[in-house]
Amino acid sequence: MSFGPNPWQQAHWDWRAAGNFMAGGAGAGLIIATALSGAGGRIWTALLLAGVALVGVGLFCVWLEIGRPWRAMNVFRQPQRSWMSREAMVAALLFPLAAAAAFFWPALVWAAAALALAFVFCQSRMLTAARGIPAWRAPIVSPLVVATGLAEGMGLFVASAPARGIGVHALLALGALVLLRFALWIGYRHRALPALAPRARAALASPQRALLLAGTLLPLALLGGAFAFGTGGPASVPLAVLGGLCATLAGSWLKFALITRAAFNQGFALNHLPVRGVRRA
Repeated sequence: MSFGPNPWQQAHWDWRAAGNFMAGGAGAGLIIATALSGAGGRIWTALLLAGVALVGVGLFCVWLEIGRPWRAMNVFRQPQRSWMSREAMVAALLFPLAAAAAFFWPALVWAAAALALAFVFCQSRMLTAARGIPAWRAPIVSPLVVATGLAEGMGLFVASAPARGIGVHALLALGALVLLRFALWIGYRHRALPALAPRARAALASPQRALLLAGTLLPLALLGGAFAFGTGGPASVPLAVLGGLCATLAGSWLKFALITRAAFNQGFALNHLPVRGVRRA
């Protein structure tokens, strides 16, 4: 790492921070998708708990990143200033509420879904609040991260078709979300990408191709095939599973690259370089 006027890549948020956005965003999206399904039974409970587990995995990744992990409770001290504190407080409410919805009172799932949406929103604002990273601070990053989490969660929900069957509404919702995600990425590409350092733009080239091909076109084709075969077609379930997994993995790869590979500082400018023996003009 070299500090100076040229942008350098931040080293504070690594794969563990990215793991929080990847697992936590997908888990929150899965909770929302499960709530919207309006179903019940063991599979419904399992999907809800799987969403909670993914959120927990994401927060565990953050805990691994902390220099002094046993002081993690300090994260709750600054909710008025820190989006990370707000994320932790939302998660502290989400866990027991989602567990209560899964085991005791299913109607609480709507409150859990609202908290899950608040959780992924807090994640998105954590990025835009990092003003020193041009790839993160663009306002469109927030809706992009939220839409990506929702698409990932719906992708996991659709991928559970072997256990719960094909849902036409879920297929349509996933198709709409992947289109929304790509539309927001196009907006990000036009508004934020030109201002990034060349190495940051290069780091986002591969995720951009993956988002277009594996995250948008391929899922739409697979979901269209599953829809064409109908809920009882022999090929509809495999097509739905592949489409859901593609949508989820492409979104995770985008967030991983955005957080770990494209996170270049903007550098800084020195208007006056001090030289020994030379008086400042």
